[in-house]
Amino acid sequence: MRVSNVTVRKRLVFVMFVGLAVFFIIALRLGYVQFALGGWLTERAEDSWSRDIPFEAKRGEITDRNDVVLATNVSAPSILVVPRQVQNPVETAEKLAAALNMDRQKAYDFVTKSEHIVRINPEGRKITKEKASEVRALRLPGVYIAEDSKRHYPFGSYLSHVLGFAGIDNQGLTGLELYYDEQLSGTKGHVSFFSDAKGKRMPNLADEYTSPVNGLNLRLTIDSHVQTIIERELDIAEATYNPDGAIAIAMNPNTGEILGMSSRPHYNPENFRDVPAEIYNQNKPIWMQYEPGSTFKIITLAAALEEGEVNLERDTFTDPGYIEVSGHRLRCWKKGGHGHQTFLEVVQNSCNPGFVVLGERLGKDRLFDYIQNFGFGEKTGIDLQGEAKGIIFNRERVGPLELATTAFGQGVAVTPLQQVAAVSAAINGGYLYQPFVAKEWVDPLTGEVVDRQAPIMKRQVISEESSKKVRHALESVVAKGTGRGAFVDGYRVGGKTGTAQKAKDGRYLENNHIVSFIGFAPADDPQIVVYVAVDNPKDTLQFGGIVAAPIVGNIIGDSLRALGVEKRSEQIEKELAWNDERLVVVPDLIGRTRREIHESYYDLSVDADGNGEKVVAQSPEPGIKVAVGSTIRLYMGDKSQISD
Repeated sequence: MRVSNVTVRKRLVFVMFVGLAVFFIIALRLGYVQFALGGWLTERAEDSWSRDIPFEAKRGEITDRNDVVLATNVSAPSILVVPRQVQNPVETAEKLAAALNMDRQKAYDFVTKSEHIVRINPEGRKITKEKASEVRALRLPGVYIAEDSKRHYPFGSYLSHVLGFAGIDNQGLTGLELYYDEQLSGTKGHVSFFSDAKGKRMPNLADEYTSPVNGLNLRLTIDSHVQTIIERELDIAEATYNPDGAIAIAMNPNTGEILGMSSRPHYNPENFRDVPAEIYNQNKPIWMQYEPGSTFKIITLAAALEEGEVNLERDTFTDPGYIEVSGHRLRCWKKGGHGHQTFLEVVQNSCNPGFVVLGERLGKDRLFDYIQNFGFGEKTGIDLQGEAKGIIFNRERVGPLELATTAFGQGVAVTPLQQVAAVSAAINGGYLYQPFVAKEWVDPLTGEVVDRQAPIMKRQVISEESSKKVRHALESVVAKGTGRGAFVDGYRVGGKTGTAQKAKDGRYLENNHIVSFIGFAPADDPQIVVYVAVDNPKDTLQFGGIVAAPIVGNIIGDSLRALGVEKRSEQIEKELAWNDERLVVVPDLIGRTRREIHESYYDLSVDADGNGEKVVAQSPEPGIKVAVGSTIRLYMGDKSQISD
């Protein structure tokens, strides 16, 4: 059958339109792929071709408040292998094994793995620069040196429980390193190279570098001067008493800033694998819970003063050595008691029966209200992992006996940090602050502060007037009472001793105590609170006044001098015990002649040097108190050398 020309033309037109439609659809699709999906497809292609060699971000440094570096990074390159680029696996494995001191079979297994990139771990992880240079010199195809770093703690075990440590991947594992891991870590970078499906490097494509974003630097509230003094004193205590443990905390009572914190036993964070987990996991100043003993009496004293239940100078109490409560005889630490005394002397003597009376005057509800308001029974909120909250009696189960023992610090469990925060509130005007360690976050490139922690005042617990009375009472404890070992001439130290019994299996241990002292200074304007506790000191009388008080005195005296705090006048004169060293004031000898000095009498030795006839300089300076028999060094010169 013959087809007409009209039909042919119609068919041709139809085919043309179909062809144009198909072409148009293909063109649209190509345009969509080119312009809409082009970037995504390019990224997918590059991702399938590219291989990334990671570059670790620099972990932020940790410094003290004066920018002394406490935790930093040191270069520690790592070895990576791209197995598909290894040309001779046997030779490569042998050379790597020799350079890295590893088994050849293990090296061979690494270089023949069916993976894009393989880490040589642990032998090739975070190696020395010298070892990295040795491997680089081998020029092994498929073997790369990745820039890496590891954490370094310049002062070793110094502040170890607070700082904590970072692991092999630079992730924080304990302490501040864990608590602030996100801010310290930063973001990894990498170098990308391109390879074909067989893993061969594509020489015509340039490598791409994505720089890491370094972590922020952390500036602490810690003062390295104070921390060094604390570490020194705990080292001496360890060597002297061989205790089961020891702790020390120093805090600014007006802000909650931790100035120093340490405990024993301690460890070097860089060698944490060499010590048992119970050592590096236990930051005792915030974790340890125990009966505080007599340091807790400060809370009872503050509550009684605030409630007007005692006048320290006028009210009196007679202590026969015990007090009867609900058929139980609660004894004073001094056999035979302290006899008739004012309540100021009750505080000075740390008289248990006297504090039982104060507890009874307050009653259960008022005493426990103050205990809770001072922060006991809850975490302080410090920015460190593992803080405990302590244990206090359920108020519903408190009878006369529990009330009595609580009043002098027995039957409750507290942490050292809770005591520091509470006593700070008792002597700073009544304000309870939240302790903290992280002070500021600093940009590592610009040095600008990007964030800072302001002091957090939780509440006012007692009045300024009551706080002033507490300070006076505790200063008298150091000058005339059980805390005389903490006395520091010119700095008006106040404080309280503590000797706490340790319980095991429901019974108190014999001759095994935690002896403590909490002190502050200056008493007219406290700048530092220091708490020291020594667990089971050996070969000594286990009393806080004998063991812990002198340690606190040394820490406070040296710390205030390091912080530039001026000495005070109007200090309560120390009442000397039979074994106290007598002090004398250094006289002003400037301008005196040799003859005048020879004819005068001083309880001091004189060592004169120089050719003149008159004293032009002396050491120590006039007005300083020194031990009887100490040597004064004089420089003799002419009258013209004496300054006006």
